[in-house]
Amino acid sequence: MSNLVERDQQHIWHPLTQHKLKKEMLPIKKASGVLLTDDAGKKYIDGISSWYTAVYGHCNEDITEKVAAQMKNLDQVVFSGFTHEPAIKLSEALVEILPEGQQKIFFNDNGSTATEIGIKMALQYHYNQQNDRKVMLAFEEGFHGDTFGAMSVSDLSVYNGAFQDHFIAVKRIPVPNGENTEEILKQIEEIHRETPLAGFIYEPLVQGAAAMKMHDAKSLNEILKLCKQNDIVLVADEVMTGFGKTGKNFASYYIETKPDIVCMSKALTAGLLPMGATSCTQKVFDAFYDEDIAKGLFHGHTYTANPLACSAALAGVELLTSEEMQRNIKRIEASHLAFQEKVKNYKLVKNTRCIGTIFALDLAVENSRYGNLRDKIYNFFMNQGVYMRPLGNTIYIACPYVITAEELNRIYEVILLLLENINDI
Repeated sequence: MSNLVERDQQHIWHPLTQHKLKKEMLPIKKASGVLLTDDAGKKYIDGISSWYTAVYGHCNEDITEKVAAQMKNLDQVVFSGFTHEPAIKLSEALVEILPEGQQKIFFNDNGSTATEIGIKMALQYHYNQQNDRKVMLAFEEGFHGDTFGAMSVSDLSVYNGAFQDHFIAVKRIPVPNGENTEEILKQIEEIHRETPLAGFIYEPLVQGAAAMKMHDAKSLNEILKLCKQNDIVLVADEVMTGFGKTGKNFASYYIETKPDIVCMSKALTAGLLPMGATSCTQKVFDAFYDEDIAKGLFHGHTYTANPLACSAALAGVELLTSEEMQRNIKRIEASHLAFQEKVKNYKLVKNTRCIGTIFALDLAVENSRYGNLRDKIYNFFMNQGVYMRPLGNTIYIACPYVITAEELNRIYEVILLLLENINDI
């Protein structure tokens, strides 16, 4: 073991890890573009943008230079009672690219707190108006984060099982597939009659942690339209889908009925610094705007709107909206679609799906989310110099937009190599 591995084992508790089963972590010493380099000098193509964050490539100089300049001027200041230009400019830039109607930005720390605040906004929106609505609506198999409100509306017990007795009230509906829309609409109407709903939180079009499951935009629109008619606050969790991954700035652009609240993080700061944001419409904000101080949203983080994170995010938005990056996104999607045609009829491929820069395939094998075969597949990819994190029997790509055709083809080659050798890994 390297010295870094030994030192890591002394004090660090890693996320999503059973340390008795996985004792050694791989030290990464450098990242540049789409490549991660370990302490032995081996390079890995980052096929998932380090959990969907570094979409413009690691250590992108357009971003690091702007953050370095900001660091010399204003590093951190309390955001209650103060404001600053990086936050103001970022709020203006976000409103420009967000779905129609988003007007106010509440800055926070990460994806879980972004959704947590979205849930709190929906619940307090009704509380402030003395509406007896205390129940959230959510999709089956959704995932919205690890804080208590976010866990409550999530539906993956591997993450939440120990805490379920402490959750807020939630009703769940199936994900629309284009054939079950009428049943879902009836179910919502029945739930709302018996238990008035405060808000509906949803991952638009792609359920990331549920293994990149994709659902029907037209059907989702019918669900959102019904909720909107009943003043059920629409909370779009775009933490994973936001900032170009689905081919549009936000997945909500594919859907006619727009959200009341949008939750953002991950690619918001391009993987450089932790940050989240929760936007809302003027209508939602107005429910908190009152001479009664108690009607305010009393939620805050020490690093809310940190100037360095705001600078990173602003640089990221500039990159996202550039012609070059938009061309890259279209190029990656076209490449994924061509690979999908090539691989979909393989014997070991159960099904495939693609939207924007996200590609996923399900293996026709039994494999639990964190099972032994999953670990073997992960290690196979790493041995081939490709960093991917299978979700059960699902292999997915969510690569940085700066990936070259050669690097992307290498990911495809390794997937094909796996399909040809899966019985031997």
